[in-house]
Formats: sequence, structure tokens, C-alpha cells
Amino acid sequence: MPFRVPYRSNDVTAKTTIKESRRIVIKIGSALVTDEKSGSVRRDWLDSLAADVKGLTDRGKEIIIVSSGAIALGRKALGISYKQARASIPLEMKQAAASVGQVCLSRAYDESFDREGLKVGMILLTPRDTEERRPHLNARATLHALLDKGIIPVINENDTVSTAEIRFGDNDRLAARVAQMIDADLLIQLSTTDGLYTADPTKDSGATHIPLVETLSAAHFDMAGDAQAGISTGGMKSKLEAARLSTAAGVSMLVAKGTDLHPLRDIQKCTLFKAVGTPASARKKWIGSHLEAKGVLTIDEGAQRALLNGKSLLPAGVVSLQGNFERGDVVSIVSPEGKKMAMGLIAYNSTDARKILGKKSDEIPEILGYFIRPELIHRQDLVLQG
Repeated sequence: MPFRVPYRSNDVTAKTTIKESRRIVIKIGSALVTDEKSGSVRRDWLDSLAADVKGLTDRGKEIIIVSSGAIALGRKALGISYKQARASIPLEMKQAAASVGQVCLSRAYDESFDREGLKVGMILLTPRDTEERRPHLNARATLHALLDKGIIPVINENDTVSTAEIRFGDNDRLAARVAQMIDADLLIQLSTTDGLYTADPTKDSGATHIPLVETLSAAHFDMAGDAQAGISTGGMKSKLEAARLSTAAGVSMLVAKGTDLHPLRDIQKCTLFKAVGTPASARKKWIGSHLEAKGVLTIDEGAQRALLNGKSLLPAGVVSLQGNFERGDVVSIVSPEGKKMAMGLIAYNSTDARKILGKKSDEIPEILGYFIRPELIHRQDLVLQG
């Protein structure tokens, strides 16, 4: 049976989706931010992006950018021609180009965004930073710290240390992991195409644009062609994989054409991949799905009331602790009557948690010699049960 393009008269527009989202991750492909043939920054385009981001932050949005472009900018300094880059270059040469180009990319973002009164902070991530517990928590905390200070994180894969076996391979999936990590409301994939089609529109005149995907299926992946040759590594298939990751985490995703100036302000035609639930519900579902907790915290009546009222768990409300665990492990919370009432992600390891039980949060730095957060378990990392 041929695939039918869904039509709904109440389909949400890109602008409506952006308006309803507070925390937005924007992924920018190498072909947008750079002129890949000349190996230079598309300065006018980047300036217009900065102006668009300024408009969003003025409306109370939190913006995180995932940007490619380092290898494209760095290859020129290494004498790698565009023709060579389109063919194939060894991983070590790509890593060398990335090390040079990342400096250029950072400078370009800093200059363009500074003109709008915006500050940026550069972060380089590897798959380990998003998939392993402790690096994930550290990266997440850093992103939250930047956002709390009104600084826009600009993220790229750490190509200089990633290996062929352990790397994202493209920033589409990195952007999805970041959106998941930071509990974003929306992921915008700015690309050279305006979304998903039933076939490759450059080869099939009968290809039809798909404005809305509510549930990804194998049929959607069959429609996607391979990435075009060039320095860019992403294609529609990698964007669909990113959509699978982000929507499962409660984050909707837009794919829109971003080649023209003001790519965010002027979004029109696009494909929206609807999220399954919300970031908070997806995160809490994951926490609650753990059958075996690494430790058990018994709390007092005051802490019990606080949790039932949607508050975080502070050290002062914990009377005893059992088990050995690391920061970020799932632990069980038991009421004064000994009844299991919640599960959550612990912010301190068991050794240090024992030292601060029953203590006020402002005593933590003096007791431990360091400070992560005032809560043992933040309310966003806690699921009530029973």
C-alpha cells in the first residue's frame, strides 16, 4: 500500500511550535555556517542567526546551539582542498582540521553574537559525555549553569579525540542527545532541505512534502536518501534517527531549510516530528522503570510532606542510608513507616551522602570540601510511587 501523506487542518506551524517552547536546541549544519568550497564562515548568515536568537531570548526562550563547521573551516589551513574533502581524508587529518577549525568557529560565533549583546560558551562533547552516567551529569550541570547565567551554549562533537569506533558521526544525533540531556522542549534541525518527502525531491518530481509525523515508522526511513557527498556527514536518515531519539525523550523536532538569511525568523515549510509525552514524563518514566535501586534513603515526616508537595529531597530530611552507590545512581526513598514512596537520581555518592545526612544544605561545602547542589535528589529527578 502506498504511503499517504497525513493532512490535518489543525496542523501546528513552525512559529506556533517555537512560541510554545521555552528551551530550544538548534542544530546547524556545516553547509549553513560555512562556505565549504572556500573554507570560510558565512558571516552574513551567522549575523542573521544571532539576530534571530536575540529575538527568541528577548521572549524568554533558552537557546542551545549544536553547530558543525570546524572541519570545513580547518581544512583550508591544512591545505586540504574541497575536492579532497569530498572524496575522503583520513580520520587523523579530519581531527587535525577540527582542532584548527574549532578556534575559527568559536571566534565566529563570539563575534556575531556579541554584536547582539549575547554571550556564548563553547562545549565539545563525545558520545561518552552523553551516554555514561557521570560525564552525562557533569555535562548537564555545565549546560544548566550556562543557561542560568544567560549564556548560550554552542556545542560541537569533540572530533579531535573521538575515534572512528566511538563517535557520533554527525551532529544530528548529537543534537538529539543534547536535547534529551537538557530536557529541551524542541529540537530544530536547520538543514539544506525543508523537511521529509515521500522520495528525493531532487530526483523525483512526484515527491510530496510531509508536514507532520506523529509516529515514526520503517516507511519513513525508506523514504530518506543517503547523505550527499561533501564535508557534511548528515543526511535525512540521520535526521530521522535523531527524531527517533528526541521524540522518545519527549522532545519534538522540526526539520527546516536554513540556507537563507534569518533562518529561524523566516521558517515556513518544514516537517514536525511530534514528541511522545514531555521531557519530564519521559525522564521520570525512565527513573521509575528501574527495578533495582542502588541504595535506600529513609526520610523523616517533614521530608515526606515536602516530597508529597512536589519539593526536592534535602539532606536535612534524611535519617538513614543503606547501600553503596555513585552520583547519578537510582535510589529508593522510604517513609518513616518503612514504606517505599519514591525513587530518584542521587546527586552525591554514598560515602559523601552519609557525611551530610541530617545537615543543612549550606553546611555541605564545609563538610565535603566541594558543592554540587543543595538537594540530595532534585524534584525533577524524583518519581513518587505507591
